[in-house]
Amino acid sequence: MRRFLLGLLAAAVLLASVSALCEALPASVLPGDVSEDVLSVQTGLARLCYYTGSLTGHYGEATRAAVAAFQADFGLPVTGEADGLTRQTLEAASWRPLSYGDSGEDVCRLQTKLAALGYYKGKLSGNYLESTGAALGAFQEKMGLPATGEADLTTLALLYGDEARSSKQSALQAVSTATPEPVEEVSVSDGGATPAPGDMSASGAVPYPGKLQYGDTGDVVKQLQQRLQDLSYYGGNISGNFLGNTRNAIKSFQQQNGLEVDGIVGEKTWNALFNAESIVPPDATPKPTAAPASEAFYIVVDVTNQVTTVYGRDESGAYTRVIKQMLCSTGTTKNPSDLGDWTLNGRKATWCYFPDYGSHARYWTRINASIAFHSVIYNSVNTMDLSVSSYNNLGKRASHGCIRLTVADAKWIYDNVDAGTVVHITDDLPADPELVASLKLPSLNKSTMLPYATSAPTQEPLYLSGARPPMPLQELGKNSSGEAVYWLQQKLTELGYYTGKCSGTYLAGTQAAVKAFQTDHGLRASGTATVETLTLLYQQELATVAPTFTPAPPPTSTPEPIATPVLTEAPTAPPSPEPAAEG
Repeated sequence: MRRFLLGLLAAAVLLASVSALCEALPASVLPGDVSEDVLSVQTGLARLCYYTGSLTGHYGEATRAAVAAFQADFGLPVTGEADGLTRQTLEAASWRPLSYGDSGEDVCRLQTKLAALGYYKGKLSGNYLESTGAALGAFQEKMGLPATGEADLTTLALLYGDEARSSKQSALQAVSTATPEPVEEVSVSDGGATPAPGDMSASGAVPYPGKLQYGDTGDVVKQLQQRLQDLSYYGGNISGNFLGNTRNAIKSFQQQNGLEVDGIVGEKTWNALFNAESIVPPDATPKPTAAPASEAFYIVVDVTNQVTTVYGRDESGAYTRVIKQMLCSTGTTKNPSDLGDWTLNGRKATWCYFPDYGSHARYWTRINASIAFHSVIYNSVNTMDLSVSSYNNLGKRASHGCIRLTVADAKWIYDNVDAGTVVHITDDLPADPELVASLKLPSLNKSTMLPYATSAPTQEPLYLSGARPPMPLQELGKNSSGEAVYWLQQKLTELGYYTGKCSGTYLAGTQAAVKAFQTDHGLRASGTATVETLTLLYQQELATVAPTFTPAPPPTSTPEPIATPVLTEAPTAPPSPEPAAEG
């Protein structure tokens, strides 16, 4: 009886908390307003899955309708205006009531919890259909509630509380089933994650419902038509029938936005319609069709150094040109990333969800059936709810197999890398401390949960093979930095002693290369580039009449920028692999 009364009182707790705070109600916001307060309301509505539009701070019709729906569910006067009581209730709410026909991340969370308690055996789809209602009804019956199959606030408070009983517990048993602390990735099918049913805090992402084409009907077609109409591509009726006018609108959208023009709504077209950060309108200059990524890039995930490198083709067509290098977190030694060559199939999502653990990530790009590239971890679909430890662990083995990156780097792969690209994951590369140090991450700005902006990187010094080095020669040692160190690294690379990044900073890799050179030339192998070592290293350049390299004096005024010549050194070209079969 005690647990039953707790369940009945749970829904009242929220309104009681609100009443206690009535003296400090937030200001009202009204349709037509544009402000930070409107943005706060939209964010709260998105968190509870009432609002799926963009977070603009503009109180338009979609925001008004979401406010009205929230008010109806929580027993408030249905005005569509976010008065102080509505805003206070919104801030205090943990869930929205759910019933048949609802969809979203909170439905997926409901299904996950019911599955963990043994009531639900179906797919974690985020769609509230018969099997979800039946599972919830069984839970309600177990808890002594009317078995309505509707997820009202009383039921939700019991389901997510410590009193929830599993399907195998008797009515007299009461053990805690509190959700455990989130553990980031899991190794299940399709990249260890489920594309999340909604990007509710960033760009209003909407889950891909599957391919739509001529002849299809239903609510999802209405949703498609409404979106096309909102973007001024479609002027017909919102009928739910995918016929000629709808197909023509899709073709026009695809043409304008650089997609394959086939009149079919595949995953790429759907994401471009609903989840892209920018959309080309029908009267603007069309976006050029992107070159196939399979022809553009080859990606190496270096487990030793925790670095992901994107290579592009050089003039001969080989993948030797470094496009981008990023610190990452691969799988731990207990849960390692899948080594080998994997060919991307193009599956992507702006948010993904790890259902067994309740954690999330952004810009998910599938690598194989078990792992994916994605951002650092979020505790919910909210850009301010970042797991700080996952950011701080970049550069270390920290995942359960997926390749974690900063949000910006994960987005770069999401935006630029597509089906057909080969990803080579290896733990055979040598340690390169200079490379790792050059990719050091900035600290995290806690007010935005993004890295602090950094200044533009210093231009690499100009190295001229065969020219005399910067003079006079001076001893260089560990932690030295500057142009002389850069020349030392380049020269050691030419002679085959150094294989790391020519960063201009003297770390363990440079020290080891200097030691090897000293050993081969009968010098004391100290690892310090003494003047004696440098004289021997550059003996050919110093003995010839080759011009001495003299750094340009600092300018007295700001000159026009001069293009820097391309460096002669390039990373060793990784072999172009034969893609391995999945499985």
